Amino acid sequence: MASETVERQVDTTAVDEIPIEGFDFIEFYVGNALQASYYYNKGFGFDVVAYSGLETGERSRCSYVMRQNKVQVVLTSGLTPDSEIGKHVLQHGDGVKNIGLRVKDARKAYETAIARGAQGVAEPKEVEDADGKFVTASIKTYGNTIHTFVQRREYNGAFAPGFKAVSKKGESTGLLIIDHVVGNVETEKMMDWVEFYQRVFGFYVYQYFDAKDISTQYSALVSKVMANKGGSIKLPINEPFAGKRKSQIQEYLDYYTAPGVQHIAISTADIISSVRELKNRGIEFLTVPKSYYDALTERVGKIDEDLESLAELGILVDRESDGYLLQIFTKPVEDRPTLFFEVIQRKGAKGFGKGNFKALFESIEREQAVRGNL
Repeated sequence: MASETVERQVDTTAVDEIPIEGFDFIEFYVGNALQASYYYNKGFGFDVVAYSGLETGERSRCSYVMRQNKVQVVLTSGLTPDSEIGKHVLQHGDGVKNIGLRVKDARKAYETAIARGAQGVAEPKEVEDADGKFVTASIKTYGNTIHTFVQRREYNGAFAPGFKAVSKKGESTGLLIIDHVVGNVETEKMMDWVEFYQRVFGFYVYQYFDAKDISTQYSALVSKVMANKGGSIKLPINEPFAGKRKSQIQEYLDYYTAPGVQHIAISTADIISSVRELKNRGIEFLTVPKSYYDALTERVGKIDEDLESLAELGILVDRESDGYLLQIFTKPVEDRPTLFFEVIQRKGAKGFGKGNFKALFESIEREQAVRGNL
């Protein structure tokens, strides 16, 4: 794998980066957007801020826009039997369809991507209403997932044209901003998508993890983290690696039936408070053995947080040269064992918790065994 990586590496210094300001939204295709909105409102503490559906003149779909600080989630379901949204949910279950990327110029971003070989999904569309001008354009990425360039600097509406403002408050759990979005792809396809983000977006490989880094006695994966130079976008890409038993990545691919978004990491400024509140509301997290904490301070050194609280909640800790991070992962939030969330707090560390990979993988494998999929 290492030699292949060197041979296939794209020279990103020769590719001008498409300037992306950050994640604008993550859109889920779901079976019932109304019910899903209750889950994210009551469980995760998102506000419902906008709606589009029959009452706004939209005849084919309905969408609820959820927001907590700078995290924006759109829940969309189809309204007709022949809806492409319904077909997507039938094939994949509830999951991420669209990763919105905020840009200054959506038309230029799209045209640049197409010129570099990206496949278009929706050409630039400019819509003006009483709230200003809104421009979007979309391209295809892994599986049936798409990226939408969003230009909203001149738009002051609740979310986008065709949406009406809604005010249904949630009790915040302290979630602040999307840290990274992880995609799972098939075996030997990771490098294809690494090259795609290098060639089309001008991104670079921020970090690389091989099977030695992420493995147990049963399974493994390899991963490359694609990022823009400003650090506002991080898109890790995973693929399965052959092991004695089925890896979590292969389980995802089997049940999602295609490559797709595996998890969304959201940062917080106080992970202990956030996780305790999320647990109180019924959000379920993976667990780690108490023995993980026996030598924690020897492994990561002095930390600010109370060790007993971390052990009680199952929060993982990893130290790097720049500091340390704390992280925890939910169980799958859909019926199928596919999408889950990560809650992360960075205290100087810029990585992804390499020292926790083994404990995390073993935790996931315990859940796979319960499901009969290990």
